[in-house]
Amino acid sequence: MLTYPNIDPVAVSLGPLQIHWYGLMYLIGIGGAWWLAKRRLPEHFPEWTKETLSDLVFWVALGVIAGGRLGYVLFYDLSAYIDNPLLILEIWKGGMSFHGGLLGVLLAVLWFSYKQKAPFFRLMDFVAPLVPIGLGTGRIGNFINSELWGKATDLPWAMVFPNDPAQLARHPSQLYQFALEGVALFTILWIYSSKPRPTMSVSGLFAICYGIFRFAVEFVRVPDAQLGYLAFGWLTMGQLLCIPMILLGALMMGLAYRREGRQL
Repeated sequence: MLTYPNIDPVAVSLGPLQIHWYGLMYLIGIGGAWWLAKRRLPEHFPEWTKETLSDLVFWVALGVIAGGRLGYVLFYDLSAYIDNPLLILEIWKGGMSFHGGLLGVLLAVLWFSYKQKAPFFRLMDFVAPLVPIGLGTGRIGNFINSELWGKATDLPWAMVFPNDPAQLARHPSQLYQFALEGVALFTILWIYSSKPRPTMSVSGLFAICYGIFRFAVEFVRVPDAQLGYLAFGWLTMGQLLCIPMILLGALMMGLAYRREGRQL
């Protein structure tokens, strides 16, 4: 069994002001995506200025944060937030939904594509390979917060998390998701998008791979206590939301290659 590093969730404390690692992970993810986007900009949107890219990053970041938080409220714990709406503002405690964040990003990109008169899926194909950077850093934030841990196991890399009332050795599922949704997904999309691809195919591949990775990890991750398993004694909310995502991604890739008259 590995020893959990027990990192203080508060990175910096200046009197009443506290800066949490969870929030810093989001800033690092957004900053990393912004840096990579600047490198890729001349190839994908040579007509854009750096200010245009900055505007895109702002709207996408807003979509991630607002959509992620509202998605968690709607999908995972609506009754608690109805009882105490001010809890919605306590983002530093965790409680962000990827699928809500994805909807927020889609709306932000839709608005930006209209504003810039840029094709929506061309823009989404540019954004998709940047997303795993934020996903990876976000999962590190979950790990530092000692949240979203996995089921009990006797594997040699199991950990006991301080926030676990049962104090059982568990799967470090946050690190599994960091490896899959962050490192693996970034590598797949980066390699795939390094060559010209049919419009919409990069976005489709993102949806397929993320959906499969998330669906798989949910088997060893403890579901949210307020929801539990939704069907068959094993289906979680995360898996339920990933099924249409995988199917839509496959449809998008099929349509992209069919329209281009090309083979995978």
